[in-house]
Amino acid sequence: MGAIYYLLHPGQLRSIIQWKVWHEPVNRRDPSTECATLQECFRFLNLTSRSFSAVIQELNHELLVPVTLFYLVLRGLDTIEDDMTIPLSTKVPMLRNFHVTMEQDGWQYHESKEKDRELLEKFDCVITELKKIKKPYYEIIKDMTIKMGNGMADYAQNTYMIENGVQTIEEYELYCHYVAGLVGEGLTRLFVASKLANPKLAERPSLTESMGQFLQKTNIIRDIHEDWQDGRRWYPKEIWSKHVDRWEDLFDPKYQKQGVECISAMVLDALKHVEECLFYMAGMRDQSAFNFVAIPQGMAIATLEICFRNPAVLQRNVKITKGDACQIMLESTQNLQTLCEVFRRYARRIQKKNDPRDPSYLAISSQCAKIEQFIESLFPKQDPKKLAQEAKEKQTQEPGLTTSETAIMIAVVLGVLLTMTGVMVGIAWFLGAKFDNTLADTAKLFGNSAASAAPSITGARDEL
Repeated sequence: MGAIYYLLHPGQLRSIIQWKVWHEPVNRRDPSTECATLQECFRFLNLTSRSFSAVIQELNHELLVPVTLFYLVLRGLDTIEDDMTIPLSTKVPMLRNFHVTMEQDGWQYHESKEKDRELLEKFDCVITELKKIKKPYYEIIKDMTIKMGNGMADYAQNTYMIENGVQTIEEYELYCHYVAGLVGEGLTRLFVASKLANPKLAERPSLTESMGQFLQKTNIIRDIHEDWQDGRRWYPKEIWSKHVDRWEDLFDPKYQKQGVECISAMVLDALKHVEECLFYMAGMRDQSAFNFVAIPQGMAIATLEICFRNPAVLQRNVKITKGDACQIMLESTQNLQTLCEVFRRYARRIQKKNDPRDPSYLAISSQCAKIEQFIESLFPKQDPKKLAQEAKEKQTQEPGLTTSETAIMIAVVLGVLLTMTGVMVGIAWFLGAKFDNTLADTAKLFGNSAASAAPSITGARDEL
């Protein structure tokens, strides 16, 4: 089936081949220079990360290990939080004190039943490597571990939300903040500390927050069916209750129209972060850091487009094709302008799919227009100053008419007029018009004029 698909979609195959053949990593990791514990950390990275492993390992060597360890610490926290076999009495203290745990030599945990439990069983490797990185990086990782651990513990204890789902948009965004916004904050601090990003980014936390919010909201929109099957409700009731009475109705084919409109409202909520995401990525000073943040964002806007007004999202997990993913990665790893074109392209596709009957139609149209306008402000396709200069140069370069050329033009115009007059008179004569009386009247007119002038002269002589 795969071969047939690519035969019918050669563009997809072309993108995959281009990525495999032409993509040249900005930086390459050298395993031969790594100790056994660090190699084990990278093995865990490949084991636990489906999407970030490759881009992390292409990072600038200054941040390669710190970001890898930061990811593994957060993955360890996430594994503990997701494990429903760990009683709350054990889980909550583990989450809140994980920043202390990661300083204990030899710490391991063997009671987890989660799929990533091997990371916890050999977490001493991560602890060993954490103690080798620069102190500023370590302090950032520790600080973010405290914040995320407490946030996860709060949600683990929030039985009402677990049973009834997220209620308000405010709660929804707070959840996204804890699971993604804080990750973005930690990464931004690492980028700034390593001088791979503009230090002004640290002064604009809303930009960092939008990066995390956009990614997490996209994942939640896409994973609605999977989360429903697992008993999770991340769509805020404040949004879905405007379309159906019960959460389960979203997955009932009878309410497909309402379900699609609910997804539209969720997509609209996610799109509001796009402009700040693009602004944030403009602050990257290192190509590998830019690639690291740009690829997930490019994937996110493409995922939103494929989910938008797509009833299949309510029935299964929808993903962008591998060919589209490779094309996005090719474009996202060039520069901000090319990445903006990716966002422009998918914003236009969303706009094209927008349905006037959808309650969110006007708001989505407006938001897509704002995205295009923002991109145009960054990279205008028509520069007014340049256009004015080109017009002036063109006007200067155009030669004027000489005296002889002017005379020729006048002669040509007169000749055309006389010719046209002759033709018209000839046609009139041919059709029976008589010019005898006209000529006689004309001669008489001129004759009378001459006669009336003569006596006055004679009279004057007589008087003299």
